[in-house]
Amino acid sequence: MPSRAAPASHLRIRRVYDEPSPDDGRRVLVDRLWPRGLAKEHARVDDWPKDLTPSTELRRWYHESPADRHAEFVTRYEAELSAPAAQEALRELRAHVRQGTVTLLTAVKDLPQSHVEVLARHLR
Repeated sequence: MPSRAAPASHLRIRRVYDEPSPDDGRRVLVDRLWPRGLAKEHARVDDWPKDLTPSTELRRWYHESPADRHAEFVTRYEAELSAPAAQEALRELRAHVRQGTVTLLTAVKDLPQSHVEVLARHLR
């Protein structure tokens, strides 16, 4: 059965370092590594689905030269998102988005060039 896309209005993207907001809904960290210098209780993270984050190898490869490798990174990350564990995590996250607001949290500064935008497209 095909999965329905999540309502875009229920999906938000924020930096994990920003102060939590009452309208964030379910807060989901979508980085493989815990953000530096951030106490877990301050972050108020509800979920941390590592199956939805780029693999360590892909992340390291991309960070060597992000400006030159973005298009290839997107292709490789989308391939990783097609793995069974990632597909299951996507189904679960879509279900949460259909129920209410979900905020994807990341430490990334350049959101348009990040994995978070790719992930959000898969959820929408």
